[in-house]
Amino acid sequence: MKSKLYSYLLVTVQFACILVLVMRTDTIWAQPFPLLVFLVGASVGVYAISHNQGDNFNIIPEIKENAELITTGAYAYVRHPMYFSVLLMMLGFLCATPTILHSAVYALLIVVLFLKTRKEESLWIQKSDAYRAYKIKTKSIIPFLL
Repeated sequence: MKSKLYSYLLVTVQFACILVLVMRTDTIWAQPFPLLVFLVGASVGVYAISHNQGDNFNIIPEIKENAELITTGAYAYVRHPMYFSVLLMMLGFLCATPTILHSAVYALLIVVLFLKTRKEESLWIQKSDAYRAYKIKTKSIIPFLL
């Protein structure tokens, strides 16, 4: 039960960060660079979802009972393309309103997503031997870097 509570806490903090970052939505649409960063992030998210099989998608960092390891599409480049998508989209909002508050919230979002990856990956390692090999050859969140 503690594990699920921790998972829900991470998701709650993630969405609180996103809410703070998007509150000034009027500014992103008028600035080409932040808008481009946002749109690239949204495109990554759509691409990742298009390769996600039916019941696999889960907003909380828990592995569904019938989940299958996906290693194609965006998942061939990073293990967590949806988190990369969120980071890019929110970076667009941060670029549109680069305040100290937004920078701190974005940093907190990075930490939360990192914690979610650790939680998910520990569960995947328990569930699938193939995940260990996938983890060795594929970056975590940022293609070719991290």
